[in-house]
Amino acid sequence: MNKKKLHVKTGDTVKVIAGDERGKTGRVIAVNLDKQRVTIEGLNMVTKHSKPSAANPQGGISKVEAPMHASNVALANAKGETFKAGSRKNSEGKTERYSKKTGEVI
Repeated sequence: MNKKKLHVKTGDTVKVIAGDERGKTGRVIAVNLDKQRVTIEGLNMVTKHSKPSAANPQGGISKVEAPMHASNVALANAKGETFKAGSRKNSEGKTERYSKKTGEVI
């Protein structure tokens, strides 16, 4: 598939803008560039059934975060307001990401 760059990175705070979890915010814990999907801490929980094994002799049912498409999330600041990110060079010539809405560095 196409490995296209995403607007979010691991560790970013994002707000879900579409789907069942709309309006909730969380931290990105994983990014899959091949499938254009992001996993967000504590959101989009699914039930996973596991067979008994040597590592887990009991087996059972557990809740796990499922990835969602990157187009369904937007970067968010501390107040939960969404913004778009841009990149620019700082005074030392190093590239930095910044909020296009406020101009502050992410």
